[in-house]
Amino acid sequence: MPKMKTNKAAAKRYKATGSGKIVRNKAGRRHKLGVKTAKRKRNMRKPAVLTKADEKVARQLIPYK
Repeated sequence: MPKMKTNKAAAKRYKATGSGKIVRNKAGRRHKLGVKTAKRKRNMRKPAVLTKADEKVARQLIPYK
């Protein structure tokens, strides 16, 4: 069977952890930061683990990660 192509857009957005989970960066840190509280901005720095449903889709887009 031929190799699968990696979706490069997804590969730049997602990263695999050592245990095999897929993490992503949180949205909302680009603009309008004056409106958001310090706590909210601080929590957006931490990566978020994908849900089971989203992880299933991401695995198809990035098969070798």
